[in-house]
Amino acid sequence: MIKFSQRLDNISEYYFSSKLREVKYLIDSGKDIINLGIGSPDLSPPKMAIEKLKESLDKKGAHKYQSYTGVSTYRKQISKFYKLHYNCDLDFESEILPLIGSKEGIFHISMSFLSENDKVLIPNPGYPTYSSITKLIGNEIIYYDLNEKNNWLPNFKQLNNLDLSNVKIMWVNYPHMPTGATASISYFVELVNFARENNILIVNDNPYSFILSEKPLTIMNVEGARDVCIELNSLSKSFNMAGWRLGFAVGKSDFILNILKVKSNIDSGMFYPLQMGAISALSQSKDWFLNLNDEYSKRRNLVWKLADKLNCRYSKTSSGMFVWAKINSIKNSKEYIDDLLYEKGIFIAPGSIFGSNGEGYVRFSLCNSESNIKKAIERI
Repeated sequence: MIKFSQRLDNISEYYFSSKLREVKYLIDSGKDIINLGIGSPDLSPPKMAIEKLKESLDKKGAHKYQSYTGVSTYRKQISKFYKLHYNCDLDFESEILPLIGSKEGIFHISMSFLSENDKVLIPNPGYPTYSSITKLIGNEIIYYDLNEKNNWLPNFKQLNNLDLSNVKIMWVNYPHMPTGATASISYFVELVNFARENNILIVNDNPYSFILSEKPLTIMNVEGARDVCIELNSLSKSFNMAGWRLGFAVGKSDFILNILKVKSNIDSGMFYPLQMGAISALSQSKDWFLNLNDEYSKRRNLVWKLADKLNCRYSKTSSGMFVWAKINSIKNSKEYIDDLLYEKGIFIAPGSIFGSNGEGYVRFSLCNSESNIKKAIERI
């Protein structure tokens, strides 16, 4: 009998992969399900990006293997984007690495920096992929607590009380998923100082910085950050291009080259027309985000009403494309969302899938139309 890899012993299928099959089964059975569970933007990408992709399909060489580092014009546009929106200077030749989605980057960074006995600091609650990839590679996880009392920010006093001797990577993610908590530049300064003192690589996963945020931030603007930090970013949320799989990592040249050693052995470059579409998207003016956030703001106001109907408690100071809410129920979060799914035809995410500190909370996505959110309110 063929045995499976032992590295899968502590790994389960991604929650949304299995749960969405269940939701699809209900839909196929004739149920009208309103999906407020996942962060897959339903709005359209910039029209110019779509046109640029189509136009590039007929370019000579478009269908050949592409450079592992992306075309230079794509990297240049990422550099211009960081300068325009974050006031951050990046060398397009050496400090930017396009990725086939930033989720790919989580794997590449882990593979390129973690040795056998290294440990990883991962937020609780946090993005489940940080944990699953660390487990796949076989490294030990140290979860650090985030809680509502501290606005879902790490407590540095608690962090310094941990045994950090073998910690190599610390994953952070602000604006935070799933809670929507934001971090200030002064917090990033403290984080960089913590990393320098403990010789830890900080990876800031930053795909939500433009969604319902007045002032997008990058950790790369902090003095000394490039010695200890890498930032992941993505076009998935900012430009409604989740299915295009367009992400990138930024950091100093030594870090980028190290990641490239892994990446170049796993993929064969990014499809040329996708890169051309990405260049067009990144060249959008700031009006793009004003219009995008106007739509998300309307949806968020409606989701707040839905949460009120469900007697949930939430913060109105969060950003990102989710509303994180504390439930008022004796049931756990998975039981709570299943009742809502089967009794009212509304799917939301249970907080427990993001970590033990997410128990007692649920996450509403803003990736559905105003009319459907209103329909959900009416059902309650």
